[in-house]
Parts: sequence; C-alpha cells; structure tokens
Amino acid sequence: MQKLFYEDSDIKDFICEVEKVEEINGKYHVVLDKTAFYPGGGGQLCDLGTIEACEIEEVYEKDGEIYHIIKTKPNKIHKVKCTLDWDRREYSMVHHLAQHVISALFLEEFKRKTTSFHMGIEGSSVDIEGSFSDDEICKIEKMANDIISENIAVECFEITRREAKKLKIKEDFSKINGDVRIVKVGDLDFNCCCGVHPKSTLNLKVIKFRKWEKYKDSTRIEYFAGNKAIDYIIDRDRYLSNICKYLSCSDQEAIKGIENINNKLKDYIKENKKLKEEIAEYEVKDIISSAKVVNGVSVINKIYTDKDAKYISKVSNKIIEEDDRVVLFALANGDRANLVFSCSKNLNSLDMNKLLKDAIKLIDGKGGGSKTNAQGGGKNNSNLESLMNYAIMKLEKEII
Repeated sequence: MQKLFYEDSDIKDFICEVEKVEEINGKYHVVLDKTAFYPGGGGQLCDLGTIEACEIEEVYEKDGEIYHIIKTKPNKIHKVKCTLDWDRREYSMVHHLAQHVISALFLEEFKRKTTSFHMGIEGSSVDIEGSFSDDEICKIEKMANDIISENIAVECFEITRREAKKLKIKEDFSKINGDVRIVKVGDLDFNCCCGVHPKSTLNLKVIKFRKWEKYKDSTRIEYFAGNKAIDYIIDRDRYLSNICKYLSCSDQEAIKGIENINNKLKDYIKENKKLKEEIAEYEVKDIISSAKVVNGVSVINKIYTDKDAKYISKVSNKIIEEDDRVVLFALANGDRANLVFSCSKNLNSLDMNKLLKDAIKLIDGKGGGSKTNAQGGGKNNSNLESLMNYAIMKLEKEII
C-alpha cells in the first residue's frame, strides 16, 4: 500500500482504487491501494474525512494494511475520490511538531527529558521530568516561538535499524519491522517518529502554553499551536478587554483592580460572619427564654427553613454551653432534611446519638455522633414534623 501521508503531508484529496472491503459488526473496513489518511500513532490522532460521500469514522493499521471504517458499503471501487478533514490533520500535525520543539528545548536548556505526550481534540500536553519555576516555563515558551520564525525545515526520512543504532537514538526498535522513520528539525531535534509533520516550523504559527502543573515526578504543560493557539489568544484578549471594561481600567491595571475587589469581598465576608454571630446570639437568648422546661431541663426544638446546616449547628453549640439544656433542631432544605440533636455535658443519662438514629428513620435518613451531639440527614422532609414530635415524646420520657 502506498502511504501518501509520508510522501506529501500537504495532500488534501486524492483518487484511489478500493482493494478490499470487510464487513465487521455492521460497518465496513475498507482497504485502498493508496491512502493519505494517517492511521494514528506516536501520540498523533488518526485522520478522518470522506471516501466519496461516506464519512470515515476511524483509520487504523493492521498487519501492514490501513483500514478505513465507514458506515455504508462503497458504491464504487474504481477512481474513488477521497478527501481529508484538513482542519483535523493540520491540528494534529502542528501539535505534534510543537511537542518536538518543546521537548527539544527543555532537553537543551535544562537537560530534562520528556516523560509523556498526549494529544486530544481540545488540546495537547507534554510531561517534562522534574519541576520548573514560572519564569523557566515562560522562557521555553518564548524560545519555542523564536524557533518558529526561523523557518526551520522539517525533514522526514527512513534509515535502517543498524544506522539508527549507530546514531545512538534511544528507542526500542524491537517492535519495528523494516526501516526506522526519522524526523529532523534542523539542529534542534533528531528523533525516531512515525507521525506526520508539517514541512517547516513556520507552519506552527504560534505556540501558546495554556497552563502547567506538577504531575507525578514531572511537570505537565498544556499547550496550543497553530490556528488553535491563535483562536485561544484572541479569545483571551477579548476576555481581558471585557474585564477591563467592567473594572474601568487599563490592561496593566486589571490585576490591581481584581485584587481590590478580592480585598473588599474578604471584608464583606468578615463583616457578614460577624453579623451572623450577633444574630445567632440574639436567637439563642430568644429561644432559651421560650424553651419548654421538663423536670428542670430546658428542651428547645425548632424547624428551620431559611438557614444552613452550619448556622443551626452553631446556634445549637451556643445553647448547650450551659447545663441542663437539650436542642432538637431540624432544617428543611428542598426535598431534604437535616437534623442536629445535642445536649449539655452534665445530662449523662441522655444519648443524642441513640435518639437521632431512632427518629431519623422517619425521613429515610442516616446519621450519628456522640451522646452529647449527633447530626444526620434524610430525603423525606414531609415527615419532619412527625419526627420532631416523636423525638420530643421520647426525650421527655427519658428526662422524667
């Protein structure tokens, strides 16, 4: 089979003959006498496109033959027109070449090797061994874009395995049948690679690092190249412009504006927390004054609908700071319900954990805790009132 993708990576369409069609699980695996559809490999995506009017779903290589999977059987076998999905091919080629450039620069500048490479439809990433400062990462990004403008030719050729070994290329050739395919990017990179590449670094247009983070023993760098990088930069510029309009500031002042908003937000959160604590103090006093007293023990019960679990827990803890107090709180939140049952430490005869586990069954819930403090939740708050009445009844019997 003639592999047109190795002869000329810029081929967008071609005419061929259908040599074989195999039906597998209701789909047709087509072998052509020649193909420009790359079957994937070396971390690169397989090509897609059409065979006549039939959309190709996948391309793969098996036993030296390249198969093209389509849904319908080809209606002709001679002079068949094939067209590549060029956006996908171009995306795949430039991101693969960009990885060669990035990896070579990290090796040259920091003596750090590439541990992994991943290409996806929405972006690519390369893992470089070790860790780096932000300045070091940005330095490589700048160097990579300088390389693009040098218009370095990308050469792809084949050599024998013996020749490859003489060149001391650190690859495992045991699984390679026949010659070894080499990719050479000027004096920057010289590697064994089965992928398809553009003809010059100029085709990369721009390389943009999206983000980087520690990953195992390496640093994972997510990046865009080519048109994808240009679109990303334009989008980011638009977002920055909108942010600056919102903040009424220049690009350079945007960070300072966001810092000011963040500081104000922290102040508001602090003030809100203080106000909640004050409200909780007043509520504690009001609740205690209206509590039902059973055999010298103040029993406080309430169903909340406009608070959160943290708030009712805080109020409960405030109440039981004094002796001889029991709190039975419930919170109705949408279809769900939360319970907080607690009592003062001096009430040794009571067990809030046992009481909550008994009562919470009425709302199909689960929970638990200690003798003095137990919490839980359930998904049937229609029985919440019945649950509270049941818990109060059980509690009063234990107090008496």
